[in-house]
Amino acid sequence: MLAALVLALLPRAAPCWPAPIVESLARDARRLVPRTLAQLMADHEKQVFEAARAMPPELGQALVADLNAGTLRPATLSVLEGQAAEALDMFRQRRVSDGVIRLGALLRVPADLSDPVLTGGPEGYPAGVTREYYAFVAESLDKIPVVLDDPPALNLERHDLPRYWNGLLGRSRGQADVIRTELFRSGRVVDHRTLDYRSPVFGVASLSYSRAVTAIAATWLAVWRDARGDLTRTPSPLAVRPSDAPPIPGAGLAPQTAITREQR
Repeated sequence: MLAALVLALLPRAAPCWPAPIVESLARDARRLVPRTLAQLMADHEKQVFEAARAMPPELGQALVADLNAGTLRPATLSVLEGQAAEALDMFRQRRVSDGVIRLGALLRVPADLSDPVLTGGPEGYPAGVTREYYAFVAESLDKIPVVLDDPPALNLERHDLPRYWNGLLGRSRGQADVIRTELFRSGRVVDHRTLDYRSPVFGVASLSYSRAVTAIAATWLAVWRDARGDLTRTPSPLAVRPSDAPPIPGAGLAPQTAITREQR
């Protein structure tokens, strides 16, 4: 009875990116890392996804509590850093395949921290809202332009990751209310099929997707760099300009770094 009571008092696991979206995030993130690492990740893709789903229960519960609170506690960060250190140790022991799988599995951390659904606070969302949001994101993947959310993040060192991860959580939290207000109106859940690219929900989906792609690549690179992995043949995302935007008098259009459809 005591064990059951303790389990009942623990934060419940929140819904998160569905598997097809996580797999798409990982594949887009691979386009931002050196080809050597990208190929290793691709060769072990199945094992990476399996390891990412097998997050230790205690870590999952800690993340749920911290996501609801809006900040990652030092104890949680210590566990997350330990996960990264395990991958690094495997590389140093020349257990390359094991290291790649462990490193790849870290994608769950930046992916979850970039998901505004998970940062909605302890009140959560009305029943059905998260289902409609994720369904909308899944059906919009071919329309979402993937841009580098934070280019300097790709040069982070491993010791920078705790600060970076906490920053992801704060930025995601600021978008959570859009999901709540746009997908629940007049006491009813909004059908995602009634939304399109003009909806603020598409804006949140697009921003959070690009944030997750960049964050996954940044996390992988920080550990890979510490392991002295091969950094040659790193792709250079293209700077693209909007071609159909009306000119703004006295202002130029700043280029935006993006992963083009050809690169994806």
